[in-house]
Amino acid sequence: MKYKVKFPTSSLAKKFKKKLNSVSSNDLREQIMQRTLRLESNPRPSGEPKIKPPVEVYSYVAQYRLRVGNYRILYDVVDKNKTVWIFALRKRDEKTY
Repeated sequence: MKYKVKFPTSSLAKKFKKKLNSVSSNDLREQIMQRTLRLESNPRPSGEPKIKPPVEVYSYVAQYRLRVGNYRILYDVVDKNKTVWIFALRKRDEKTY
C-alpha cells in the first residue's frame, strides 16, 4: 500500500515551496520534487539513515532525512496511517541538524 506524503500545516507547505523556489538550479528543484514524491512508495530509502538524535523542526520531530544535492528534506513516517509528514527543506550547513 502506498503512503501519503503530506505537510502537517499549510504554513509548513508554504515554507517548503518558498525554499524550493529559492533553489537556483531547475534540475535540482525537479530532483527534490521527484524524490519527495518517491517517498509515497518507499518512505525509508536505503542509504538514508534515521537522524540520531531526532531533530525538532518547529513543533514537530523529524526522524528521517532525505539527501538531494546540498539540500535535506526532513520528515517523519507514521506506519499506522501510512503517512509521510514533510516538515522542512533545508540547505545543508551547520544549522541543518
